[in-house]
Amino acid sequence: MVESYVEIERHRAAIARTDISRPVRLAIEWAILNPETTFFDYGCGYGGDVQRVANLGYTSVGWDPYYYPDEQITAADVVNLGYVLNVIEDPQERRESLIKAWELTRKVLIVAAQVLVNAPSKTQLAYSDGIVTRRNTFQKYYEQEELKSYIDEVLNVDAVPVALGVYFVFRDEVEKESFKAIRFFTRSSTPRIRIPSKRFEDYQELLAPLMAFFTQRGRLPIKGELRNEQELLSEFGNFRRAFSVVLQATDEAEWDAIAYRRSLDIQVYLALTHFEQRPSWHKLAPEMRHDIKAFFGSYEEACAVADQKLFSLGQLRVVQTACEKSKIGKHTRGALYVHVSALTELDALLRIYEGCASRTIGRVDGATLIKFCIDKPQICYLFYPDFDTDPHPALKASIIIDFITLKITHRDYQTRANPPILHRKETFVTPNYPLHEKFAKLTQQEQQLGLLKQKSDIGTREGWEKCLAAHKVEIRGHQVYEV
Repeated sequence: MVESYVEIERHRAAIARTDISRPVRLAIEWAILNPETTFFDYGCGYGGDVQRVANLGYTSVGWDPYYYPDEQITAADVVNLGYVLNVIEDPQERRESLIKAWELTRKVLIVAAQVLVNAPSKTQLAYSDGIVTRRNTFQKYYEQEELKSYIDEVLNVDAVPVALGVYFVFRDEVEKESFKAIRFFTRSSTPRIRIPSKRFEDYQELLAPLMAFFTQRGRLPIKGELRNEQELLSEFGNFRRAFSVVLQATDEAEWDAIAYRRSLDIQVYLALTHFEQRPSWHKLAPEMRHDIKAFFGSYEEACAVADQKLFSLGQLRVVQTACEKSKIGKHTRGALYVHVSALTELDALLRIYEGCASRTIGRVDGATLIKFCIDKPQICYLFYPDFDTDPHPALKASIIIDFITLKITHRDYQTRANPPILHRKETFVTPNYPLHEKFAKLTQQEQQLGLLKQKSDIGTREGWEKCLAAHKVEIRGHQVYEV
């Protein structure tokens, strides 16, 4: 502990950004913040988020004790407390700031703070429950779970992790559960028309909302859920008869697959609610209640099915078997590697297993691959920002989550002269990935030239460059050329 004469210059912690901050961007991406909501930035620093949100056409204001002290502090639908808690050196004032931001919140409070993924430098000066930085500002580094516990305890809420160091706190329990559930939902495409019939063509426009509803929820609607319900029922009598016309023109198996994936989505969501206080039936959104009735008959049955899958994951052998059986991803001796775009296509067991990690930290923003370790209870998120454009992208960073300790470890590879690189990119993605064919053709060329034989030598940038030089070839785009 240092003496009290250290004067913290709190305002110097404000960051001048060139774009919307990550917490606010996530709120926009999830439609938490939209044109119909009002936005208030509590502790807005230079006011960059306030201005950029206003530029989108949203109602946006902010206040800061140093930069905008004369602005009015006002309630809003969405309130942002972005990287404020970690720069307040007084624990009581920190607590009061969180409470004040929550009092201003009508719908959702965004809380973001610096999260400790590696130990801070020992040369930094200890102060209160944090450290003094070189700029003479204070930083309190939270563990991810510590931050959630702090928010929950101070506000008596259940904060929802959205990303590392970012939480959404909902006023409405039903809206909270809907948000938690939708993060695990698979996006499906409406089946194509295969055998157009005169009857279907006559009613195609009328049937379109019904098809869209089934694509989204995997079931037929009940009364009150479809916007053109009255018109549809007056023509067909009930939804099942109307949908039978759709089935005459499409492949029924494709609709069955949508329904099956939807039932798995619900299992994944319910399995992960086991870690918190599982919501009561009445705290679920009405459409979710209808989903559960349609797929499982009762809430009790749905929870039992989900819990059976969850509990089985306590045995490492179950995870190993699920990885080995996966038809998606690249298999190695110690892991299964899957592109993030393919996550929802995985077996429900693996989706729940990954969810055990993301329930703690939210979706890992910017991750490219998910590594399922089969020899230890661990998941790694790997960052290859040039995955689509670089034929053999280099690893930039990784985040490792240990399921035993919930410890989060971050590793940075950007400064390494000889980082690991990827080969056979098509193996990480599904066949419907836009660049799958392009990746596969490159791999085929490389195999024919014998470039991929020495696996131990080509896994790094330097090793790969030596291999290319030895074979007198180079790669431009995703094509191999002789030098």
